[in-house]
Amino acid sequence: MKFIFEVRVKPGYSAEEYAEAWVRASEIIQRIPGARGTYLHRKIGDPERLLAIAHWDSKAARDAKDDRRDETVRRILEKHARTCEFTLIGEFEEPEWVVLPENRSTKAKPESPAGGNGED
Repeated sequence: MKFIFEVRVKPGYSAEEYAEAWVRASEIIQRIPGARGTYLHRKIGDPERLLAIAHWDSKAARDAKDDRRDETVRRILEKHARTCEFTLIGEFEEPEWVVLPENRSTKAKPESPAGGNGED
């Protein structure tokens, strides 16, 4: 599953500062069973707005984590609560439909009930 949220860095703090701390915290969080990696993207045209995507084996694995048990992660999250605004975009299952360039594998859902083949 994917846990996706937007980060808006407040004035006086930079996206680079956020990213540095995010990497430190993520390295610790990725030791938790079920963690599968995280990605941080900078918005084009708005360098202080970021998109964070955390990959987990399941929603249950993500919900079971406790960020407060590690002092480093706790301090980073407390600082980010003061220096950034967060908007949860949502929790998403793994993709059911994937279309990749020809030289990569493609996973498509079976034909839809309406009789279409999913190729638009």
